[in-house]
Amino acid sequence: MGETIHIAITRRVRRSHLADFERALADFASRSLAEQGMTGVHILHPAPDSGSTEYGILRSFQSARDLETFYHSTLYRDWVERIQPMVEGEPQIRHLSGLEAWFREGHHMPPRWKMAVLTFLAVWPVSIIVPALLRPFILSLHFILQAGLVSAGIVIVLTWVAMPLLVKLSHPWLHPASNKPTP
Repeated sequence: MGETIHIAITRRVRRSHLADFERALADFASRSLAEQGMTGVHILHPAPDSGSTEYGILRSFQSARDLETFYHSTLYRDWVERIQPMVEGEPQIRHLSGLEAWFREGHHMPPRWKMAVLTFLAVWPVSIIVPALLRPFILSLHFILQAGLVSAGIVIVLTWVAMPLLVKLSHPWLHPASNKPTP
């Protein structure tokens, strides 16, 4: 089995169809979870009072084959036909990988050097703390198993604790343009 595939789709909705689109999207997202190889779907709504009509859909698939099968399915083709009168333009589709999935905000990515600095600030303490915490429990294991458990611990802490927290705390620095008040 290959690496999990993450796709970000952005759709701009006509103001007169916002409620209909949200209902259709919720129904489609729910039904799509039953498709083979689908491992998750997240819907990103525009921020209240932002004036935006842009919706995001983040999808995860077990493999590239599952992704291709889904986007050629009757369910997906029917969805596209159903929402056509509700949306403006074509969808923006991006494959997300690695660090990009943490740092992406709408269409805006911070400079790579900022992503590297923030990642370093997360990895450095986590790579010290996790081995120190695990050492008493894994000392009797073979060094390969020790390294594997430490690596798994670091990845878990980075993925679910350190990176989400650091990205949230550093949002003003990562995305200074999105923090400016709109006239």
